[in-house]
Amino acid sequence: MTDLGRGRLPAAYTMPGNSSFTEFLAGQAPELLPSRRTLPGSVTEVPHATTIVALTSATGVVMAGDRRATMGLQIAQRDIEKVFQADELSCVGIAGTAGMAIEMVRLFQVELEHYEKIEGTTLSLEGKANRLSTLIRNNLALAMQGLAVVPLFAGYDVQGQFGRIFSYDVTGGKYEEHSFYSVGSGSGPARGALKKRFRDDMTDAEAVRVAVDALYDAADEDAGTGGPDLIRKIYPVVAVVTADGYRRVPDTEIGEIVETIVAERRENPGG
Repeated sequence: MTDLGRGRLPAAYTMPGNSSFTEFLAGQAPELLPSRRTLPGSVTEVPHATTIVALTSATGVVMAGDRRATMGLQIAQRDIEKVFQADELSCVGIAGTAGMAIEMVRLFQVELEHYEKIEGTTLSLEGKANRLSTLIRNNLALAMQGLAVVPLFAGYDVQGQFGRIFSYDVTGGKYEEHSFYSVGSGSGPARGALKKRFRDDMTDAEAVRVAVDALYDAADEDAGTGGPDLIRKIYPVVAVVTADGYRRVPDTEIGEIVETIVAERRENPGG
């Protein structure tokens, strides 16, 4: 009779090991890893998530994402969520193949939680960014076949007491960005909007307004980026991370900001 038949966990689950859940999973059940899945015959028609923006404020960092997922020239989903809490002091936004990206985020969340349980402490923000880099690198084979995932990671650095932003390429290369950054199909116009409006001394509320403004500009120029939907009340997902932790800004607050922006654009459509 196996250990499971006796109601006990296999020995691998109780042996001392390293603090990486991904490495443990690779050894015990590699078929569960996103990077080990069997590809279908065609990977061209899959939903893709697009624009994510992030910028620092005087007390932390703000990240926002539009809600549209596209599949070729069609809208696959109007209300997809692309910004997620990684842990208490960090968040991650996804661009690229939506399904793979969401699986990677879930694995990243478990990775951070597993480390904390094994080591009795949390990783530094730099350490978290490095762990995400490894997950992306593990997905390289699928990325080369069209299932690329390009996240944006941000959080509050407890040691430095300020917000930090990290971007990645499909090979897992990690780059620290300063002040602001954007990824996805609408990243060009979004970054231009951030560049015009960014200030070092912005409050969290001001940074949230700038992030929503940047996504509005991206949607105005990029078909893959969804603008705010006032009829369905679908607004960007916006997260704020400070020393007090992760906070998702309620839709009621974002709705008020969106209505203000729309009213202003009626007077000045060019922004």
